[in-house]
Order: sequence, then C-alpha cells, then structure tokens
Amino acid sequence: MVTAIFPAAGASRRMGTGTNKIFLELLGESVLVRTLKTFSESARIDFLIVVTNEIDAVTEILNSTPNLKPWQVTAGGSERQYSIANGLKLVPAETEIILVHDAARPLVNLETIEKVIDAAEKFGGAIAAVPEKNTIKIIDSEGFVKSTPPRADLVAVQTPQGFKKEILLRAYEQAAQDNFLGTDDASLVERIGGKIKIVQSDYKNIKITTPEDIQIAETFLKEKFLS
Repeated sequence: MVTAIFPAAGASRRMGTGTNKIFLELLGESVLVRTLKTFSESARIDFLIVVTNEIDAVTEILNSTPNLKPWQVTAGGSERQYSIANGLKLVPAETEIILVHDAARPLVNLETIEKVIDAAEKFGGAIAAVPEKNTIKIIDSEGFVKSTPPRADLVAVQTPQGFKKEILLRAYEQAAQDNFLGTDDASLVERIGGKIKIVQSDYKNIKITTPEDIQIAETFLKEKFLS
C-alpha cells in the first residue's frame, strides 16, 4: 500500500494574495485539486493525507471533487516538518511506502510519481530531482565565495519524495528526539544513515510560490492540452 502526504499549511506570503496558494486556480481548477487528481490517477496510490490549517475549506473542496482516492485531512504545524509529522500519525498500518509531495506542485506527472515509488521500494528512499542548470557558489558568513562545486554533482530537489514506511518513521522519531529541523524529508533520512536514490524528474514540476509561477504553470498546462 502506498500513502501520499501533502503538506499544505504554509502562509503563502510570497504569493501576496492573502490566501493559501493551494486555493488559487490554474485554468479554472485549484492548485490543490490538480495535484490530488494526478496522484489519484495512479493505480499505485492508495490513500491521500492533506495537512492544512484550513481543514474545513479543504474538506469542502475534496468532498465536491469526484474520483479522488480515499483521503483524510488533518491540521498543520508551525513548520513543514511538524505538519508532515501530523500526517504520519494518520498513515494506515498496512502502508509500505510513504510519499511526501508539496500540495503546491500541481504539474507533477504520473511517470515521476511511479518512478519514485519503484526506487523507494528498491532502495528505501528516493527523491524526484532535475540536474542543476545554474552555477552554485558556497559562501562564508561574510558573503565571500569559498568554493564552486562541480555542476555535474548538483541536482535541484523536487517532490515527491518516497520512503519505506519504517525508515521515514524512524527518521522522524530521531529528529524529534534530537530537536532537529531538516530542510526536507530526505535530510532526516540521510542523518540516520539512509540511502537516497535520485529519480530523474521534469523541469515543469515547479512549486507554485510567487504570482509569476501561476503564469508559468498555466503556460505549461496550455502546451499540454495542445499537444
């Protein structure tokens, strides 16, 4: 069984609309609904958990959205990691693989989702990513460049991130014990010695963060409809 958790409790301050970005529409359909519909199209996905601070609003939307996989909504936390920890409490006992996917990444494709599941089953942990296009600099505390890592060694990390259930639960338990706050789920698994496999994703799998992202996402969607 595969359960997918969708953190959706952010304040969306960079969007500047005063509302959670998951409710914004892309060509007439909300960001959240587009995300959940894609996961629901996969025969590999069994259960969806949305973690949000707008429980009533999200529940109403999902109740009126047909053909979703079984789902549950729960409260978010003050940090993304705490939100996911809340979601983990609702994961069905029979779950073998847990995916974590940003609710604000509505353009993820089925191929990426299923490749992450396959890799998580094989290696214990896997994350969607794309080769880094930019030159990255390591800087010191005063803002001076210390080094330039080879671009061939760098990837830009996306979601979904997938893990065997027991590995992710152990990573979250250890982080809680150590009062450690990671940058993503993979960073928690890495610190307990877990191996993470990189799965080639798609540059169109963007996270909706600023108003420009809405325009970009709609352009990608229009291209998809015309192809």
